[in-house]
Amino acid sequence: MTTAPAALAPPEALPQNGIVNGKIGIACMIISEIAFFGTLISAYVFYIGRDINGPYPQEVLDVSIAPLKVLFNSIFLLISSVWIWLAIRSMRKGRMGAFIFWWALTVLCGAEFLVGTGFEWYDMIVNDGVWMGTNLFGSGFYTLVGFHAFHVTMGLFVLTLILILTLLGHVTPKNVEKVDLVSWYWHFVDGIWVVVFFVVYVFGNMPIS
Repeated sequence: MTTAPAALAPPEALPQNGIVNGKIGIACMIISEIAFFGTLISAYVFYIGRDINGPYPQEVLDVSIAPLKVLFNSIFLLISSVWIWLAIRSMRKGRMGAFIFWWALTVLCGAEFLVGTGFEWYDMIVNDGVWMGTNLFGSGFYTLVGFHAFHVTMGLFVLTLILILTLLGHVTPKNVEKVDLVSWYWHFVDGIWVVVFFVVYVFGNMPIS
């Protein structure tokens, strides 16, 4: 009589192991991204007030003068974390119609943030004359905010792809754990913007003695 090797895990346990590995992988990626943004933020803070020629942050990024330019876009991005959380919760309950609605709303909020960022950059370049080669402020601003916008763009691409696959019937509630990993990344993108916003638009506008 022969018996199956005891060391072999049952087939149903393998997907769970894959999800655990996926969670570990996305967590490691987020940690590395935090370190990356930490370096950019540190460099930006270090060079604040070291420009010998303008325009200076206080002349360009004053949110009290043009609140809709930055605050409005920030609200859209941050509230998208609520929509994606509702989307995941709906998928866990098997409510795919609600999932599609909240997921699509997340995509729209992310797209609005990018469009708003584009308008802000256009205004800074055309009206304020600030670009990467203008001074230290311009170089630091476009590097830090630009990399964040790049991460939003990549996240938005994946969100849109999942939305299309869902509409085509290729994403179902059984995929919820994998889709949830994408929401982790989106929450990170939203969370890091809070730090970037404070450093660039609040701390960076404080008078330097």
